[in-house]
Amino acid sequence: MKHYESLGYLVSHLNVDLQNSLDEKLKRYQLDIKLWPVLFALWQEEGITQTELSKRCDVANYTMTRLLDQLQTQGLIHRHQEADNRRAFQIFLTDIGKALEQDLICEAARVNDNFLVNLSEDEQASFIIMLNKINRFSI
Repeated sequence: MKHYESLGYLVSHLNVDLQNSLDEKLKRYQLDIKLWPVLFALWQEEGITQTELSKRCDVANYTMTRLLDQLQTQGLIHRHQEADNRRAFQIFLTDIGKALEQDLICEAARVNDNFLVNLSEDEQASFIIMLNKINRFSI
């Protein structure tokens, strides 16, 4: 099998290129690619626990702690301790964290558009559908 026939190679190569491109855009905001999934998840739903956020971002809880520490230091999130469980914290975006959403989503869309530019609109839609099927996400 040649490298251009290998799903693993092609997806891995695309992933690295996408992450590097988005990371370059995020650096303008003093952010890096590791924080992207966390912010994206919180823009979808605030007030979830660190444990739930770890699951959604597919990272270990101790890794999430470090990511949240970084976001809190930058003033983008705050933790709220649950009254009935002193070990559980709900995570909320600050006004600054919320204000970044529009700009960062636009930056990510530009990165995506740059990678999809050689596909027609129909091919782009089909590609996204196929990726969701492969990843077993329902749309």
